[in-house]
Amino acid sequence: MSAQDPFIGRDILDGQFQILQKIGKGGMGAVYKAVQPAMNRMVAVKILHPKFTTRRDLASRFRREARAMSHLTHPNTAKVFLYGELDDGSLYIVMELLEGKNMNQTVRSEGPMPLDRAVAILRQVCAALAEAHAAGIIHRDLKPENVFLCQQAGMKDYAKVLDFGLAKVTEREMRPGSIALTQEGMVFGTPEFMSPEQAQGKKLTAVSDIYSLAVILYEALTGKLPFDAKSGMEFIQHHVMTKPLTLAQRAPNRTFPPLLQAVFDKALEKDPAKRFPTALEFSNALDAVLAGGTELPASVAPPVAAQAPRSAAPNSAPQSQQPAASQGAPQSQKPPSHQPHSARPPPSAGPHSAPAPSSSLPRESLDSPVSLPTSAPPVKMLAVVAVTFLLVGALMAVVAMRLLAK
Repeated sequence: MSAQDPFIGRDILDGQFQILQKIGKGGMGAVYKAVQPAMNRMVAVKILHPKFTTRRDLASRFRREARAMSHLTHPNTAKVFLYGELDDGSLYIVMELLEGKNMNQTVRSEGPMPLDRAVAILRQVCAALAEAHAAGIIHRDLKPENVFLCQQAGMKDYAKVLDFGLAKVTEREMRPGSIALTQEGMVFGTPEFMSPEQAQGKKLTAVSDIYSLAVILYEALTGKLPFDAKSGMEFIQHHVMTKPLTLAQRAPNRTFPPLLQAVFDKALEKDPAKRFPTALEFSNALDAVLAGGTELPASVAPPVAAQAPRSAAPNSAPQSQQPAASQGAPQSQKPPSHQPHSARPPPSAGPHSAPAPSSSLPRESLDSPVSLPTSAPPVKMLAVVAVTFLLVGALMAVVAMRLLAK
């Protein structure tokens, strides 16, 4: 047993597993490489630190991740073998051991991906999400760090979707033992990749994951995010209010098929009802781009009147409430005249030089909820209110002066 880490060298679950070494850590716990002698296999053991088990929200999130992943069987979702509680109160998840790099590490070290490689990865992620969405499970924290690339089944980029810790069940009755829903008005997730409705604490559906997938693909192709921001709150504001920079603005030295921009325009719509309705349709649209298509597949082509502003029907997609930005046209963000600064070291040279990421922030999920008002008042409305208060104040001052003069 290690003096620095009490889990290293320890046998757990009556000797079923022996923990060998730490392979990752976070603020709430760590991931270890372990051996399961009876099965003659290596596994990963994720352990939540005992001091956090008294935090009901964190313990619930940990159990939710285990439960969600244990119900999913798609080969592109990381497999969970076992989960529960150790003798000391620590919560654990035993899952398949993956060796490789996540998408963020890959882009940082190798540079922006060629289109065909990025689409091949996203196609696998979409297939995994299709199973989750069909089961009523929304991931809610999709980001490059949660898409792991390993060598498996003869493929170099065999994608595995990780970390369903923020997953929630929707569109079905909650039965005993089901994954708990979170409250409206609370924001969870990673600001750089969350959808506008998630950024506002609204109800989520599968199309929220599709928005996040589009941001992942955008960064994989350009090396940057669709917006520049210096804080998580700035990213949240951009997702709600700002029109994403086009591929041509973000990566002027790269050439992309014209249809690809149309795919991003649809996948990154502020209004959830205007996005691709399913992960598979998003995947099919990307395949159409690779095939040299000039139009979106018929099943996902925007309606003729789609460009005209419209209010979502009350009974349309659950997320179809208009975000604050929909009360006016999204603000365009001008392409930066300088390279966005980065907290990360420069990546090594590769086929494409990787631009610095759009944010100096560590891209971590919000472990505690951020409370937001049910709707954010538009800037124009705030200005009108401010002017009104000034006028009323001036009028009251005049009245007071006249009363004093008498």
